[in-house]
Amino acid sequence: MHQRMLLLVSLCLAVAAPAFAQQVDLPKLSPNAKVTQTVGLTDISVEYSSPGAKGRKIWGTVVPYDKLWRAGANSVTKVSFSRDVKIDGKPVPAGTYAFFAIPGASSWTLILNKDLTQPGTGSGYKQELDVLRVTAKPQAVAMRERLAYEVIDFDDFHATLALGWEKVLVGMPIQVDTDAQVQAALTALSNDGWRVWNSAARYQLESKKDYVAGLALVEKSLQMKEDWLNLWTKAQLLAAQGKQKEAYPLALRANELGQKSPMFYFAADVKKALAEWKSK
Repeated sequence: MHQRMLLLVSLCLAVAAPAFAQQVDLPKLSPNAKVTQTVGLTDISVEYSSPGAKGRKIWGTVVPYDKLWRAGANSVTKVSFSRDVKIDGKPVPAGTYAFFAIPGASSWTLILNKDLTQPGTGSGYKQELDVLRVTAKPQAVAMRERLAYEVIDFDDFHATLALGWEKVLVGMPIQVDTDAQVQAALTALSNDGWRVWNSAARYQLESKKDYVAGLALVEKSLQMKEDWLNLWTKAQLLAAQGKQKEAYPLALRANELGQKSPMFYFAADVKKALAEWKSK
């Protein structure tokens, strides 16, 4: 009888063992997060873990004032730049950095550090490995339950990397040298590919409003091939300088060639311009 009981228990354990070995996926207390934004030609990325407020007072309590904080949970927060940038006017080479903060009631210190191997608790932090430190003013904002990073207020040349949690938002100003990067790409171009030169001209037209530089670029495009698109670009550049009389025949020629193209996606704009410029 005793042996039968032992055998029965063994069989029950054998059947139950797989059930005990199974695992259930549950939401993490501080889930992983990543945000990437292209600013001009530069990708700005942040990898972090996002803790929740959960009814707690965060600033000055959960996150003490005037002490180093890993600016996230679980492990070190990482900030990456695909190209060289400037932060608060200070040069920062392209790469990935550990991000720390020292929060204060009225002023924060934001830190980029070279050491990505540290645990993120501050125990392995070495100030001599800082790439830079910048001072930032916290702003009062609406309640945000979870810590989140985002790139805000950006255009082709500037951005702010913002950290928001509970009722505080703090930002780090970033400048990207898009002009120099575009110029370097243009300088490296070989004299082929009319579309590339036209795209560069349209960048000057639409983003930089530098019509003289745009005309020089579109002329290179036209020397390679005359297309409705680069003719229209030149017409727009001239019209932007108030030279509608010179722009009109170019728009007329662009319309003629465009009518033969299945990709005449500026057709309505050209038609409108022809009506407006004819009497100029």
